[in-house]
Amino acid sequence: QIKLVESGGGSVQAGGSLRLSCTVSGYTVSQYCMGWFRQTPGNEREGAALIDSDDTTIYADSVKGRFTISRDTPENTVFLQMSRLKPEDTAMYRCAVAFSPCQGWQTYFFDWGQGTQVTVSS
Repeated sequence: QIKLVESGGGSVQAGGSLRLSCTVSGYTVSQYCMGWFRQTPGNEREGAALIDSDDTTIYADSVKGRFTISRDTPENTVFLQMSRLKPEDTAMYRCAVAFSPCQGWQTYFFDWGQGTQVTVSS
């Protein structure tokens, strides 16, 4: 059974850092395109970062230079290290899985976690 579970969200002041984790069961993360997305109520979901099976990464312009996506294959976990957080980063963050190779932001992600909330105060 494929399952994605996010953790690591919380409340932080602007300028702070958080590391989100997405623990996956049912398949090997290193063989898939993995992504982190975020969404706030009333707004469309926004892609934040992707990592492909060959370690290629893609970042949204809004997070480039501040967020880093990575994975730990033995732990079968994907991370999103978020630094220099801004109030506009406040959102529900969800991880998702797609078949490799990633097709940029047009990639079809077929399975999603429930999400972890990130709140950044000014």
